[in-house]
Amino acid sequence: MSLLLQRWEELADIKRVLAKRDWFPGTSGNLAIKVSDKPISFLVTASGKDKTKETNEDFLLVDGQGQPVDDTHLKPSAETLLHVEIFNKTNAGCSLHVHTVDNNVISELYGDQGQITFKGQEIIKAYGLWEENAEFTIPIIYNHAHIPTLATEFSEFVKKDAGAVLIRNHGITAWGRDALEAKKYLEASEFLFSYHLKLLSLKALTYNK
Repeated sequence: MSLLLQRWEELADIKRVLAKRDWFPGTSGNLAIKVSDKPISFLVTASGKDKTKETNEDFLLVDGQGQPVDDTHLKPSAETLLHVEIFNKTNAGCSLHVHTVDNNVISELYGDQGQITFKGQEIIKAYGLWEENAEFTIPIIYNHAHIPTLATEFSEFVKKDAGAVLIRNHGITAWGRDALEAKKYLEASEFLFSYHLKLLSLKALTYNK
């Protein structure tokens, strides 16, 4: 199996799993996986596709600037420039971007603070943090409609080979050195968002009794 086909299958498997969780509403979200380092190239989801379906046009190969490598009628996902920043600045091998209700609500609740920090949760070990009372902070940036501007601000928080950034009322981008690590970062983040919102709701109910 060629490396390109292998990476395609890896990305298709992640898309399949995340689609079953309804993390791609209204064709939103996008996924990317690196194919080569020199020069940089990566597979990215094609724009406007129903990600609950599987076809031979789900992904296309783009270069280090996010431009299609081959002649194609397919258009790279709108947020391809975010993946460009990740692959050009780090040794990440996979980058995942999804829109969920939970991550949108969290981004609105804590958007003015510019970040949200989680502490003392067992799931934090998914980020490679094993010490007691470890903390993990996820930055929250403004949702610039102009994607190059969004990518520039996003890039300020791309400093490690694995990480996560929330875009206010837009979605989360999580990345890792390979597909498994990127998926772990994404799943852990969504778990923490859901837990936090449920905890806030319970506290509000208790307070109002």
